[in-house]
Amino acid sequence: MKCILAAMKNLPGSFKIFGRVLATAGLILVLYPARAHAMHIMEGFLPLGWCLFWTALSLPFLLVGLVSMRKRMQEDPRFKLLMGLAGAFAFALSALKLPSVAGSSSHPTGVGLGAVLFGPTIMTVIGSVVLLFQAVLLAHGGLTTLGANVFSMAVAGPFVAYFVYRACCRVGLGSLWGAGAAAFFGSIVTYLVTAVQLALAFPSESGGVMMSFAKFSSVFLVAQLPLSLAEAVLTAMVLKGLIGVAQGELETLGVIQVRGEG
Repeated sequence: MKCILAAMKNLPGSFKIFGRVLATAGLILVLYPARAHAMHIMEGFLPLGWCLFWTALSLPFLLVGLVSMRKRMQEDPRFKLLMGLAGAFAFALSALKLPSVAGSSSHPTGVGLGAVLFGPTIMTVIGSVVLLFQAVLLAHGGLTTLGANVFSMAVAGPFVAYFVYRACCRVGLGSLWGAGAAAFFGSIVTYLVTAVQLALAFPSESGGVMMSFAKFSSVFLVAQLPLSLAEAVLTAMVLKGLIGVAQGELETLGVIQVRGEG
């Protein structure tokens, strides 16, 4: 939080106000954790072997993201604020949860915005920090299952969101439609990957992994489809707000190209 507030001092007043709103939302969720439920796959739910597997699979993406993040911040320290905003947005949305199948929950992910602004690997770092803070401070998820949760929400989700956004921009849909689609598909894929993780760890006695995946994913999608649609609308609204108050700054930083869009 100190890092975010310090970075705000170097930005125009309108951008500072917008940043403080999102940063305050994240702080409120830290101070009032009692309204939240479990985060993704809870502590101790996965066998140790699968915990190690997903952690090992996530580490290369995290390392690449750290290198990319350091490079971007060295090029322009103002990126720290935008990264803080993306983290606060993901933290706030992922704290809005509905209990789902055993050992997990359904909720927006909030990773689409960061993937649109910075690309997938930097969002891997931001998402990992969000998940770590929630595991330690709010008892959402867990430390042993952190690797699995990182892979689903901070690796798979952002990568799909980023490529969906790029595809939408290439066909002329524009940044706002692209951001909404990125958030929607990034959220859906996050939960499909979570369903795969649970199916691999707990295959069905009758139908094996595929039957287990069908059961987990069908239960997830009932709650996740409307949540993903809501997240798509909210992500587009937040991006529109950023463009409205800081279009020049976003273009100067090279985060997004919006000049001339309707």
